[in-house]
This record gives sequence, C-alpha cells and structure tokens, in this order.
Amino acid sequence: MTTATTTTDERALEELQREHGPALLSFFLGLTYGDRQRAEDLLQETLVRAWQHPEAFEAPYESMRPWLFTVGRRLAIDARRSRMARPTEIGDGVLASTPDPADATETAVAALDVRAAVAELSPAHRAVLERIYFDGLTVSEAAEELGIPAGTVKSRSHYALRALGRCLPGYSRTFPAADRGRLAPAGRAGA
Repeated sequence: MTTATTTTDERALEELQREHGPALLSFFLGLTYGDRQRAEDLLQETLVRAWQHPEAFEAPYESMRPWLFTVGRRLAIDARRSRMARPTEIGDGVLASTPDPADATETAVAALDVRAAVAELSPAHRAVLERIYFDGLTVSEAAEELGIPAGTVKSRSHYALRALGRCLPGYSRTFPAADRGRLAPAGRAGA
C-alpha cells in the first residue's frame, strides 16, 4: 500500500488556494453576475494555470494575487467571448410546444375554426371578405361587383376582420394575402 505524499508544488498550490481562493471567487462572482458555477470553474481554471506555470511562483513580487487576477480576468473574457460566438441553446420544451408545419391536422383545424367564424359574420361583412380574401379581388373590383362604394368595402373589411379577431383569439389579427387560401370556406379553391 502506497502512501500519498504531498510535493512542494502541491503544498504551494494548496496554500495559494487557501490564501487567494476566497478573494478570487468573490472577484469571479462579480464577473459572472453571481453565477456560482461559472465563478468556481474560473477559479479552478486559474489555479490550474498557476500549477501549469511554476515560474509564476518565483516572480519578483511578494504576492501572486496580481498574476492570479490577471489570468482569471483573461479566462473570464475568453469564456464570455466563446459563449457569445455560439448560438443560444434552447431546451426541448420549445420544440415540443411548436406545431409541426408538415402536420395537416393543424391546418385543417385552423380552416374549420375560420370557416365557423366567417359563418357568424353578417351577410354584408361576409360578402366583402369573400370577394377580397377568398376571390382575390381588389377593393375597387369588390365594390363594383357588390354595387357599393370602395370606402364601404374598406370599412366592412376592417370591421369584419376585427370581428374575426375576437372570434379567433389564438390567430393573427390580420390576414395577409399569403393566407387567403387558408381562409377559403368549404367548397372553394384553397380549402
């Protein structure tokens, strides 16, 4: 059975940690905004660097503290730069709650919800939305087809979309041109 013997380097490192460790840890806690795990990692890495550079123990100044703080500050800067260079990691929770765009079920459910909400609109408001969003007509074309002024088409469209927004709280308040096909009622193209 062998007994572990402590070398001079190990004793010096233990003394270094005992003498400067608390001050370094406090310094690193400030640099890491109170993140104790990162601060302890920086402290450990700083002491490893001191162990790897025994010439630092023989420096002309009485205390190693300035050398340790300089090495530690540089390690903290390098660690921060490294973290900033990488994209932010996200947990699986975000991915689990995001609907799969290839899943036709989500699209079908949304289409049914929109159809039901459009059916509850007044006939005048529904007619305007059908011409503009489902048939793809311009305001002028819809006004001409419905026999009403263009301002009335705009007004009815605005109020119809607001009513849909209240009926469909989980959906967007506006329906951009790219989504017109998804708004089509049953029996229309794009449904």
